[in-house]
Amino acid sequence: MKKNDKDNLIDQLKEKGLKITPQRLAIVDALVDNCKRHPGATLIYNEARKKAKRVSLSTVYATLKEFSENGLIRQLEFDRMENRYDLDLSDHVNLICNRCGKIEDYSIPEPLEPRDIARKAGFIVTDTRMELHGYCRDCLKRPD
Repeated sequence: MKKNDKDNLIDQLKEKGLKITPQRLAIVDALVDNCKRHPGATLIYNEARKKAKRVSLSTVYATLKEFSENGLIRQLEFDRMENRYDLDLSDHVNLICNRCGKIEDYSIPEPLEPRDIARKAGFIVTDTRMELHGYCRDCLKRPD
């Protein structure tokens, strides 16, 4: 776990006036430890329980909702799989595997700047979410 990511998230909680409880700290640890995996609530719950036995699944959902509403994380909603959570709030593309559900971050190349496109179109951007759906390298190597 990167200490800076955890400390940064805890600092943001304090700035937003959100209480720092053992359950929230366990959820923060689970988010930071698994940030590259874009974890879902189930994974976060299972990981948080290792550090705070009194964490319930409903607490995890409520906390993730609160973190998302306060702009600390981004909730990625899906129709056919569990919602996932992203700590990276920068503009980037999520590469989503249709087979295994893995989500990888891909940085946007310089020429494509969503904010420039919006400005030229006279559009005010409140959020961006760019996704490409397909099959990851690992799944392409696996036989059906």
